[in-house]
Amino acid sequence: MSDTKKVPASPKVRKFARELGANINEIIGSERDGRVTEKDIKIFINSKVKNKPQIDKPNLKSEFDHSDFGEIEIKEIPRVKKIAAPHLSNSWNTIPHVTHHDDIDITELEDFRSNLIDSISGEKIKITPLAFIAKALTNNLKKFPTFNSSIDNIDNGKITIKKYFHIGIAVDTPHGLMVPKVRNVDKKKIKEIAAELKEISDLSRKLKINKKEFFGGSITITSLGGIGGTYFTPIINFPEVAILGIGRSYKKQIFINNKFLARTVLPISLSYDHRIIDGAEAAKFCNALKESLGKNFAYNLAF
Repeated sequence: MSDTKKVPASPKVRKFARELGANINEIIGSERDGRVTEKDIKIFINSKVKNKPQIDKPNLKSEFDHSDFGEIEIKEIPRVKKIAAPHLSNSWNTIPHVTHHDDIDITELEDFRSNLIDSISGEKIKITPLAFIAKALTNNLKKFPTFNSSIDNIDNGKITIKKYFHIGIAVDTPHGLMVPKVRNVDKKKIKEIAAELKEISDLSRKLKINKKEFFGGSITITSLGGIGGTYFTPIINFPEVAILGIGRSYKKQIFINNKFLARTVLPISLSYDHRIIDGAEAAKFCNALKESLGKNFAYNLAF
């Protein structure tokens, strides 16, 4: 039986409850016939926080204050980070994360990218590696549909498989991290994806993007390539079940055909929900991604 029959509430209110990780069936509605409102959900969440045992959060502030040791400055936490904090906490506390690390040989892909020339103007074409990765990731989701799913209620033993392919891209902005979506990546060429990536990134940094664009994703890509680092453990963007972390590519000597060759390697870190995805599936997923971005990338990605 679905929660629609159990508790009266509007679709908007149900979505609000899911985003906060609240089970709407546990909430007592304040309106007629027990209808649940957003206010009821907020009261429910607050009561849970207040009643939660504080054993894991020892208060060490009572004896000394930061200012006792020198000069300090109190600053406001950016609004975007305040909004993201409860979602990150909910994801980390409710999803059993496992992270699979691997390397992808993207030598041919990088050679191709560096030699893209406009046939009319003769100018060099710049396309971000994220456009290729987003396309390859979409192809992977078609082969591994579990990675394009959500678990709304683990107790009912069902998952929601999405038939759309909307890739979330983590954008570093002055206001905090935002994750807008590139919609219907499966229906777009690499150039279109690259142009849309630039557009949604610019809109996010200018705080002009529609709030709806942060929801309804299939899987998220978060990249540290422009900053540095190799492997890390990205937190899954609830209600998705996986997130792909991209490190900075580097040169590496690889033994091929009885000799060492300098190859360009891309480090990846795939965090996944272990309730629905096991280690073998994650390894196969990464192997397929390596194949898509490898030597036959142009054929695989239909550039």
